[in-house]
Amino acid sequence: MRDLSNIVHPVVAIAPAAPITDNTVLTSNIIDKAGYESLVFLILLGTLAAAAATFAVTVEHGDAADLSDAAAVPAANLTGTLAQASFDQAADNKSRKIGYTGAKRYVRLKITPAGNNAAAPISALALLGDGRFIPTPNPPG
Repeated sequence: MRDLSNIVHPVVAIAPAAPITDNTVLTSNIIDKAGYESLVFLILLGTLAAAAATFAVTVEHGDAADLSDAAAVPAANLTGTLAQASFDQAADNKSRKIGYTGAKRYVRLKITPAGNNAAAPISALALLGDGRFIPTPNPPG
């Protein structure tokens, strides 16, 4: 059976909202991996209006639920690279992804703009997989 719906669990990381129009860092919700062995962040981009903007992606992890112990995820614990997940204004209506393979329970995504002076609609989804219990909840919550 080719069923993806019952084996993944989507969680809003960065909610769709009004486009950012400056260099404010977008910080995702803290994603709790409890009950799941895999995680990939899916970054969704709208029309990026700034002519020379860049957006650097980073991933942090830790053991504290509030990520007060947040540390940058080592490259060895990522699938794909931060450079591949990062983007510039030419990435209109595209998507990016970065996977996490580390052992920490809590993970978050950060997107840091530079040179952004116009509308940049950006959102992100955390897709959890390899759960202990299948099927995963529907609706996801």
